[in-house]
Amino acid sequence: MNTIITGTLRDKLRNTALGIAGLAMAGGAIAAPALAAQHTPGVRAATTDTAVTTSDTGATGDRVDTGKLTPHGVQGEQSRITLSGEQTDNVKGIIAATKKAGMDERAAVVAIATALQESKLENLGHLGDRNDHDSQGLFQQRPSSGWGTVEQITDVEYSTTAFLNGLRAVDGWQDMPLTEAAQTVQVSAFPFHYAQWETQAAELVAQHWNS
Repeated sequence: MNTIITGTLRDKLRNTALGIAGLAMAGGAIAAPALAAQHTPGVRAATTDTAVTTSDTGATGDRVDTGKLTPHGVQGEQSRITLSGEQTDNVKGIIAATKKAGMDERAAVVAIATALQESKLENLGHLGDRNDHDSQGLFQQRPSSGWGTVEQITDVEYSTTAFLNGLRAVDGWQDMPLTEAAQTVQVSAFPFHYAQWETQAAELVAQHWNS
């Protein structure tokens, strides 16, 4: 069972994490068990995978080290969505920002899986009554929690860099299961949901890292 984090406590956790990271980023320490993922309603589930089986070459023909993509295997039932052109462009934007930040393919997998869970890779504006407070953008970052202005967090490069800065501040994130690494940055009320997107995120990185 997930532990539901109240809005007030979640804000406190985010503010503490942001102070550790130093910029618009998080670095809290909530440990999420790397077990079965929660399935998102309305999203097609796939069988559980333990490795990336997609092509390991990008459009340029350069090889992607697929061993870096899912070094811990994947946890739980995997979900998948069909991406539009805009969503694919956002994948490419996340990858470009990851490279610019000097981080590797695994960081891109964590970032893309997080964005798949938070926004389905759509750069969302304010959703009114359906909004989680003032969360916006690919990573559902909140201006009120110090992630940046609305204009900044709806910019793909800025929001990705903010997320990656938070990830970089997490000691040992490379050795964590994806869902734990993502949760430590995001401080979500549903910490196991990120795990279900690892296979698709890894496939997208393998496809677009060198494109």
